[in-house]
Amino acid sequence: MTEENQENVETTENTEIVEAGETSKWLTENGFDHQSLEKDHSGIELIQVESEYLLPICTALYAYGFNYLQCQGAYDLGPGKELVSFYHLIRVSDNADTPQEVRIKVFLNREEPKVPSVYWIWKAADWQERESYDMYGIIYEGHPNLKRILMNEDWIGWPLRKDYISPDFYELQDAY
Repeated sequence: MTEENQENVETTENTEIVEAGETSKWLTENGFDHQSLEKDHSGIELIQVESEYLLPICTALYAYGFNYLQCQGAYDLGPGKELVSFYHLIRVSDNADTPQEVRIKVFLNREEPKVPSVYWIWKAADWQERESYDMYGIIYEGHPNLKRILMNEDWIGWPLRKDYISPDFYELQDAY
């Protein structure tokens, strides 16, 4: 096999076509820029959104019926890689046997991880965004009270980042 043919085979193998789910199709029909990702292990639709489009898309999804923020969190893809802020949304209605679910992911530059707060859409995001800020250092712009929730206010660093170096000691002040 020649080098050119091998490169074409590798490119073909790495390119996967992901079929858009119901929510992704609705977003596309209404002009919202996003990308469909492969469904998660539970078969729930995953949508990737750029940070600047998060609020318009979340506002539209709320109007579309996704009235419940089940979970908001974050994770680190590894040292030098991106941070991810994710949102698990549920459409709860009286006339549906099972609620519809969708997951949104926003990939963020680890040097300046900023994303708009969805607190003004779903109040449940309050403490969840604070925890993501506290553990990963993601700034949720527009959050009404973005401060540490688990670590002391004077803690330095973001403990759940994969490149975090734990201090040798932490001096307890005013312990007595």
